[in-house]
Amino acid sequence: MKQNIKRFVVLLMLTVCVFSMTACGSKNNASEADTLDPQTAGYICQVSEDLLRQICSFTEEQAIQVEADLRKEKQTALADGVAAWANVMGDTGAYIGTISSEATLNEDEEYVCEIYAQYANRNVAYKIFYTLDDQGLAPAGMSFAPEYTVAENMTKAALNTLMGMGIVFVVLIFLSLLISCFKYIHIAEEKMRQKNAPAPAAAPAPAAPVAVEEPAAEEEELVDDLELVAVITAAIAAAADTPADGLVVRSIRRASAAKWKRA
Repeated sequence: MKQNIKRFVVLLMLTVCVFSMTACGSKNNASEADTLDPQTAGYICQVSEDLLRQICSFTEEQAIQVEADLRKEKQTALADGVAAWANVMGDTGAYIGTISSEATLNEDEEYVCEIYAQYANRNVAYKIFYTLDDQGLAPAGMSFAPEYTVAENMTKAALNTLMGMGIVFVVLIFLSLLISCFKYIHIAEEKMRQKNAPAPAAAPAPAAPVAVEEPAAEEEELVDDLELVAVITAAIAAAADTPADGLVVRSIRRASAAKWKRA
């Protein structure tokens, strides 16, 4: 299989080089008229159809191997074209034949070949771009566009919508579950904090109450007041010629210093 793949790559490069020599001669005339002469357009369509048949003859495994070999040879455009065919071959089925082909020269000075081909399952619009440089004509891009029915497009759109909505709902459910777990996370953190916290120190015992002794000066002052009352009572009783038992002291008030001076 590897030998067949290498032969394909070599044959493809030789085909492009032969076509390049033919196309270079008519480049000036094509640019002036902004169209391709029939000979150049026929060569472009012939090379593009041969290239399409060779690519569509690969199985999926062969397409993967050819793509890898082309990338090693720095043939990025051809490698992308083979990869594009590998992606759509499951929908198109086997290649049957070419329905129509047309080659033009676009505004970017690129040769464009559009081929409408028939496959087992559906028709495909195949397009390949060529650029003309110092080394000749080389493929610059390639694309496969299978034609799907309206029902198939609607089914794909519905599946994409359901998939998108499903992903959104799954993410929302995950976020709601995550938020609901926050309280349990907080409880676990509190338990860990209490577990790792140091034990509280024992409170000191209250001090024994100290007896407060009343000052002796206050007792002496109270004794002096009682003696003074007794003396005053005896003096009033002698002056009134009345026994001391008959006198009742209602109240004692301090007189001003001026009255004592007049006495």
